[in-house]
Formats: sequence, structure tokens, C-alpha cells
Amino acid sequence: MSHSNVADLVASPETPGSKFFPPFAVTPELEAEATKRLAQFPDNQKRSAVLPLLHYVQHHHGFLSAEAIDWVAGRLGIEPIKVAEVVTFYPGFRQSAPGKFHFRVCRTLSCAMGGSYELMEKICELTGIDRSHSDSHHHPIAVSPCGTWSVEFAECLASCGTAPVCMVNDDFHEGVSAEKASGLLEQYGKA
Repeated sequence: MSHSNVADLVASPETPGSKFFPPFAVTPELEAEATKRLAQFPDNQKRSAVLPLLHYVQHHHGFLSAEAIDWVAGRLGIEPIKVAEVVTFYPGFRQSAPGKFHFRVCRTLSCAMGGSYELMEKICELTGIDRSHSDSHHHPIAVSPCGTWSVEFAECLASCGTAPVCMVNDDFHEGVSAEKASGLLEQYGKA
């Protein structure tokens, strides 16, 4: 499958958050990480490194572009469509750049009953995020016009007793009612 066909399968649109992440580039660090990951698997099972490689690329570049998918496929010796299938299947993989501060708000039953939908609405109101073009799977991320903030709903963040909960980048927050949204934003730089 050619690069253009992978690009048709993976969203990878530019967002206002793109300015906070470096464009995908093969660096010596990336090559070293790939070599390390591939060494963990027998030669006939190299494709098993697809998840660790995708996680590494997303962590350093913010999301998975068509170029990143092509590179991972090349390192694994498989067709890019096989990597694109993984990226589009797992909602934890982002196909577009999030904001500098990415909010994942739990929406499962306990959190929904505790006010997670109201929390999401308040975060969007305070940051100017318009979620009208996002959906639950293919385009779950909505980014603020300035690119600093982004949101998406998450399925069960495993703290039902302290609902509603959310994550901001890798930081976990419990008991975050809509009334606490402005305080949470202030922790990450919004005055």
C-alpha cells in the first residue's frame, strides 16, 4: 500500500495543537528505540513490536501521522495497511495533534452520573473548544483555537469511587466536578 492510501485511512489533519509537537522525523533516538524494541522479539515475530513502536512515536510526536505509520511498517517489514489497522482500531492512538494539555474525561457510568458530561462542557466553555465536529472513535479529539487545550472522552479510567475523573496528559485527577474545571485549568497555565 502506498503512502497516499495510508493517508486516506488515517486522519492526521493539522490542528492548532500541531505547533506544540515536532513533525515526524526519523532520529537516531527513534532508530535506537526501534532496534531495542525489535530485539525483544524473535525474527519471525517482529510485527509484535507494533504497539510499543506506535506508543513511542505518539509519545514523542503527539500523534501518528501517515509518515509515522509508513516508517513503523518499514521497520517491521509489513505492509503499512497492517499498521494503519492497529492505529484505527485502538482509540488510545491519536490520528491528529492534541493540544499542549490534553484532557481525557471518563464517561462511563459512575463518572457520567458524577458529572463528567458537565465537566466536559465546562472545559470546552472555558477553553473555547468546539466539539461539534468530533465523534467517539474516528475523530474523538477537539482542540482549542489557540492549540493549548484539547479534549476527548475516555472509557473507564478505573477510579469509579472518585468520579468524575480525568487525565491531563499523564496526570490523573479525581473528583473533578464542573465547578472545579477552572481550578484545574489554572494548574496547567490558564489564568
